[in-house]
Amino acid sequence: GSEVKLMKDDKDQHHPPAESQKRGQWANKREFILAVVGEIVGLGNVWRFPYLCFKNGGGVFLVPYVLFLFTCGIPIFFLEVSLGQVTNQGGITCWRKICPLFQGIGYGGVVIMLYTVMYYIVILAWAFLYLFFSFNAELPWSNCNNTWNTGTHICYVNIMFRLLRFWRTVSYTYVYIYIFRRRILGLSGGIEELGSIRWDLAGCLLLSWIICFFCIWKGVKSSGKVVYFTATFPYVMIVALLIRGLTLPGAADGIQFYLLPNPSRLADPQVWMDAGSQILFSYAVCVGCLQSMGSYNKYNNNCYKDSFALCLLNSLTSFVAGFAVFSVLGFMANELGVSISTVAESGPGLAFIAYPQAVAMMPLPQLWAAFFFIMIIFLGLDSQFVYLEGMITSISDMYPSFFLTGHRRKLLLLAVCVGCFLAGLLMVTEGGLYIFQLFDYYACSGMPLMFFAILEPVCLGWVYGADHYYDKIKDMIGYRPRPYMKYCWKYITPAVCTGVLLFSLIQFTPMKYNNTYQYPWWGYAIGIFFTLSSVLLFPLWFLYSVTRLRVLCTPAEEMLSSSTKRTVDAEARQSFTKDEVCPLNMAEKPTDVISEGYFLESKQEH
Repeated sequence: GSEVKLMKDDKDQHHPPAESQKRGQWANKREFILAVVGEIVGLGNVWRFPYLCFKNGGGVFLVPYVLFLFTCGIPIFFLEVSLGQVTNQGGITCWRKICPLFQGIGYGGVVIMLYTVMYYIVILAWAFLYLFFSFNAELPWSNCNNTWNTGTHICYVNIMFRLLRFWRTVSYTYVYIYIFRRRILGLSGGIEELGSIRWDLAGCLLLSWIICFFCIWKGVKSSGKVVYFTATFPYVMIVALLIRGLTLPGAADGIQFYLLPNPSRLADPQVWMDAGSQILFSYAVCVGCLQSMGSYNKYNNNCYKDSFALCLLNSLTSFVAGFAVFSVLGFMANELGVSISTVAESGPGLAFIAYPQAVAMMPLPQLWAAFFFIMIIFLGLDSQFVYLEGMITSISDMYPSFFLTGHRRKLLLLAVCVGCFLAGLLMVTEGGLYIFQLFDYYACSGMPLMFFAILEPVCLGWVYGADHYYDKIKDMIGYRPRPYMKYCWKYITPAVCTGVLLFSLIQFTPMKYNNTYQYPWWGYAIGIFFTLSSVLLFPLWFLYSVTRLRVLCTPAEEMLSSSTKRTVDAEARQSFTKDEVCPLNMAEKPTDVISEGYFLESKQEH
């Protein structure tokens, strides 16, 4: 009774109602839907899923993909959106309200978001430069008559060689690879040779950061309006490219190659690992961004239906984008007289090598090149600024009385943008692509996401209690979701993610650029640091909290002595913040506090 009231009062003082009112709120449900669509529908839908599908058995890849979607993707997605909505907090403080011991999940997620916004925006810089090239009278990658085609490099347009073949002292390079590696990147021989900054890329990087800053500088008031265009326009471009691709000769062969089932591939564990990692990668879970987006919802918003609809839309977009990609790749293979597997690429190789090569063979190549790179820019742009919004929200919610006063939130945003821009300059040097690959492989996907995908449902399903959380959801949306979600949080999702994580650890191999360049030992050390810097925040915070618990439960020194003196020097007492007060001192059983103290106060507030 009195303990519960005391904890409620403490929380109210730390997060007074006036502060939550300053956070802002989505003007309507459409803004939330479009913001999340902009976040989760990104470059991975276009350049990663189609490649994984053809690589892992075509249509049969959909079997593990759909299985992971319903056992991991949707449950974690709904968990995070609903958690932000019920707590009205960002990616860090939402876990403080659930269980302070697990607050390290939020800190780790924010570190991953920081790494993501640092490196992801470099792709936009590349895309902007390609877009500017698309307005030339002749596409630079359609011929070898360029000022930068110099030295001992011999450039070919219509003859398909290996990507890079050395014969005597002359290197034969396909023109589309040549422009990306030599003209755009000025690629050096390794990470040891960073070289100079590519100033045209640096200018495009600055342009990208300026756009992102002004997209969210007023919080959800501005980002909620921007997503009306940035989240919908890529769909217009995908449909246009799909229609154009289906009318090209060889398109049917490309689509057949994309979906032709090979059931024997299901016996390969790597196929299942690819499906699981793609779900976590494309649904933007385990970084705290979805909690931040959900925290701007109205309390009674039906986030249960929203989560299912958004997840299905995301996967459907990936599937349809595969038709747009492989119809064009089929056309290119038909023109070159080679197998589709020869021209199929994943990641930047698809967007900046294979697809530009294909559009150069079409009528009106400048138009289709411009359409494609505009689509790439908008797909990346809204993912970038929504991630940035999620990170700023998570940080400002930790100290609302400070950051939500005056223009301090804008100054925080400006500081983050400037700092990330300066860090990003390393990735637009001549050796910058090697640093970019370290971020992509070690910092922002794979093991860190899988680790937090295990912890989140364990915290909610077992520490807080899935049944208790269902009561909170019923209070929000008016009914209890089906038990399927509860069983996923408690059993299925942690088990599946643990299996995938263990397999990825067993099968782990250090990254090689283009499967040929091996990083020096210190390069791999940087990559491992990226991984551990987010993952270790959880155990470190857990140990810190337990250590503080012991201190907070220790009586004053004079209370431990046998002296009969009862006076206490008030000035010698150690003071602690309200968040550090040990709740376990307030009840006989810790579970009483967890179920009745920390969480009933949230129910009473609503």
